Amino acid sequence: MLATWSFSARGCNLAWPNLKFGGGALDAVCTVAREAEANSEVDSVGFGGFPDVIGRMSLDACVMLSPERCGSVCAVTRHLHVADLARLVMERTSHVMLVGEGADSFADALGMPQMELLSADARQAWERWRAGATSTRQTDQGVDSGKIFSQSSSLAPSLAPSPPSPIGEKHIPHDTVGVLAIDTHGVMAGACSTSGMPFKLAGRVGDSPIPGHGIYVDPEGGGAVATGIGEFIMGVSGSFLAVECMRRGSTPLDAVREVLQRIERRHKPLAHQQVGIIAVAPDGKWSAGALCPGFAVTIAEESGIRCIAPEFVLRQES
Repeated sequence: MLATWSFSARGCNLAWPNLKFGGGALDAVCTVAREAEANSEVDSVGFGGFPDVIGRMSLDACVMLSPERCGSVCAVTRHLHVADLARLVMERTSHVMLVGEGADSFADALGMPQMELLSADARQAWERWRAGATSTRQTDQGVDSGKIFSQSSSLAPSLAPSPPSPIGEKHIPHDTVGVLAIDTHGVMAGACSTSGMPFKLAGRVGDSPIPGHGIYVDPEGGGAVATGIGEFIMGVSGSFLAVECMRRGSTPLDAVREVLQRIERRHKPLAHQQVGIIAVAPDGKWSAGALCPGFAVTIAEESGIRCIAPEFVLRQES
């Protein structure tokens, strides 16, 4: 089992024992997503996530077993466990994606509990940002996460990246939880869950809930999940591209490298703008990479659960 960022380790610890002893891959990835969604300390997923520009929380998620079996929800405003909801879309309907009020109503019909999604800490962060953004006329134009988190930004003190960890991990609040697992029956599954870009324009949806963008699983080629600035990932259909590369014979490392190089070539990211991606082949071989240092991967396997730096970083610090 592989997941983005060190904060996914808590969910991996919950899911791994069952997966190790015969449990299903889909159950495992949903467990990891559910744990992140409920963790108020994670400021990019679920209850701890930051709201949009008007202070409203909305959540997105996707689960996937294959091109024929996937489910997605976007702009959910009343229900916390959106990965579970995406799974229900896959299992209970003939659709792939439900959006907004329709997704919330579907959750209501199935008896999922409603709850307030905006935490007190996230509200306070939004209020601080709103005060600064108003003074710089950003609120009418939407926001660029690169501008928000630039060290030269006047907003940086309240929402700066966290200090680097011993493995070099640097969090900024657009860190999707993405997870891939292969069970003892050889079934691969993936899940993504996010609260999206902090202080996004109302209605913005990024890559995470869209099959082929933030997540893609195809038993014939492999699986991939991506995290970071969604617009860059969407522009190259990042997860689909990684899986398609593996389908055509590339190693996971070469697939990750191709995605990041294409993002670099087409979008020309600024030095601090990050994308991380994990790719796993049907035989379990895997790799991870990032545009710049700071990404981390949680891996659960027979030897234990640990967090490591990615195998490939496109732009190493000098």
